[in-house]
Amino acid sequence: MKIPSMIRSRFRFAGDLARAADIARVLAKYGLAAWLTEVEWAPIHNALKSHGGEVLSQHALEARIRLALTDLGTTFIKLGQILSTRPDIVGEALAAELSKLQSHTPADAPEVVTRTAESELGRPIDECFKTFDTAALASASIGQVHRARLKTGRSAIVKIQHAGIEGTIRRDLDILGFLAEIAEKSEHLSDYQPAALVREFSRTLLNELDFRRELRNLQLFRRNFADDETVVFPRPHPELTTGRLLTLDRIDGCGLTDTVALDKLEVDRQELARRGANVFVQMIFRDGFYHADPHPGNLLILPGGKIGLLDAGMVGRIDDILRKQIVDILMAAADRDAQRMTDAVLRVCGTPADLDRAALSTDLTELFDDYGTQEVGAMNVSGALNAITGIIHDHRLRLPGNLSMLIKCLILLEGTSRLLNPSFSLAELLEPWRRKLVRQQLSPRARLKEIGRLYVDWERAAEAIPKAVTHMIDRLENGRLAIHLEHQHLKSATNRVVVGMFISSLLLASSILIARDVPPRVWGLSVLGMVGYVLGLVFGFRMLWTNRDRLVAPRHGDWD
Repeated sequence: MKIPSMIRSRFRFAGDLARAADIARVLAKYGLAAWLTEVEWAPIHNALKSHGGEVLSQHALEARIRLALTDLGTTFIKLGQILSTRPDIVGEALAAELSKLQSHTPADAPEVVTRTAESELGRPIDECFKTFDTAALASASIGQVHRARLKTGRSAIVKIQHAGIEGTIRRDLDILGFLAEIAEKSEHLSDYQPAALVREFSRTLLNELDFRRELRNLQLFRRNFADDETVVFPRPHPELTTGRLLTLDRIDGCGLTDTVALDKLEVDRQELARRGANVFVQMIFRDGFYHADPHPGNLLILPGGKIGLLDAGMVGRIDDILRKQIVDILMAAADRDAQRMTDAVLRVCGTPADLDRAALSTDLTELFDDYGTQEVGAMNVSGALNAITGIIHDHRLRLPGNLSMLIKCLILLEGTSRLLNPSFSLAELLEPWRRKLVRQQLSPRARLKEIGRLYVDWERAAEAIPKAVTHMIDRLENGRLAIHLEHQHLKSATNRVVVGMFISSLLLASSILIARDVPPRVWGLSVLGMVGYVLGLVFGFRMLWTNRDRLVAPRHGDWD
């Protein structure tokens, strides 16, 4: 079988083709499982199972997607984990299911670990560490961690990337990019911008492969909180860090769910919840650079009530544009102005061609009715944010990645803080910062800065517009001006017209063959003519069946 040139250019090696075939096999298996849910015969109903032995037909669609991503391995597990932070794209139900994704990647063998470490550091392990435990303390999707002791005697943790994982991830990303290109051509999937989503995911995952980024994140966090003795970030060691190996001071403490250990520390849990959440709020609104994964596993409580923060691989940033968008939304929410809120949301998400603006405004009004009358101290921030992302998903809008990450961080932060204090109010903690942000945005200094930015934009436009007009007039005078028109549904309509013309031609030619009694003949009829009739009928019925929804209730614009 000849492989199309587009596929050959994508998959240059046999290994890539084998992996693509494996992905297709897994997707087909889980797609078939959806059909088997309707089959009542038990042997067929229980035919397909996941790698973990679970009967696929017994699971809901969201669970089957999670299991399929688990079967496909590291890259797809990471994709699912990132999509779990995007309920505006995949919906709340699927996002909640994907948040359960866990990688159970086995640890590399001790000899592989030693070889990787010495290759990265450029010298034997015993020249770098006083002791190094080659047995992994824990293993995740991209790397594993080991206990060690530095030459100075300090306890350390060494994070080492799995051997060969980068090649596997890059190959999978290449395949995902190919699938995204195909999805872009689908009328149903193109609205979700799959190519842009895969590019964003690829950038995030490839950044995570470079441990030097986490080192720089830790250095910046330590600098921002250098004067706060109640917060501890592990100190990284640049001289013992490369792109695939990261060395940090070890921090010992107890987890938020370890109630026995917390009781022994005799800490005020209410104060601890408030102080811990305030650390993240300061990162977000004071520094514009924050730890984006405040789940309980990344926080430790140290003696004296200090808070230790681990795993700085996932961070978020807030620039001036995002800060202004947040303030616009907050001001509209404070005034309970649904129209202003609609305008603010659309400025952030963009306006799709088929948006029902009135319905969006109505949904936001109902949101205000549910949450706008609540006292600040009693407001459920997670519920309000989930409701907003639900509305955005229902109206097929798409949040920018940095805003989606911020929303997910705040939801996680409220849930984690309530492990220590069930009555904790994140809204009460955010209120002073909300007022401060609004004051800053409305201050004369901010207004002057905005005027300056507008002046620069208008100055550039004043320079560019005359040149563009002159260029257009020159092309018009020379007869080289071309105007390209694009119809939203023209491609699918053209395809239907072409198929219809083909069917008509086939039926007409068949009629001529039968009328002229063209041999060979059976029962006095032209065989070629009868075959043409049969093919014409098959293609005709297929076309009618494919377009049955449009024939019953054509969408606006389909027949333009």
